[in-house]
This record gives sequence, structure tokens and C-alpha cells, in this order.
Amino acid sequence: MYICICNALTDKQIAAALASGADRPHDVYAACGCRAQCGGCTGTILSMVRAGCGGGGK
Repeated sequence: MYICICNALTDKQIAAALASGADRPHDVYAACGCRAQCGGCTGTILSMVRAGCGGGGK
């Protein structure tokens, strides 16, 4: 499912970035080779970070 429409980022891409060590929305964008555009998805990404959706076990 698309989480970030501006950058066409899916939940799977975001989870992969989290699993690779991203621990802030900024880090997720950087890991995906983009940056926040409108900011509408930042809250969802932050929720995923806090929930540990990447499975990285931090």
C-alpha cells in the first residue's frame, strides 16, 4: 500500500528502510532516496517507526 504519494513509497519500502536501521522519518526518506514533500505521510511513517514495523529489533 502506498504511504507516501508524493514519493511513491510503499509500506514495504518503508519497512525495509526501518529494518536497515532508519529510526526517524528523515532517515526513512534518505534510505529511500528521497525527502519529504508535502509532509502528509510523516505522521504515518513516525507511527511505523514507533511500532517497530521494520522488524529490526532496536
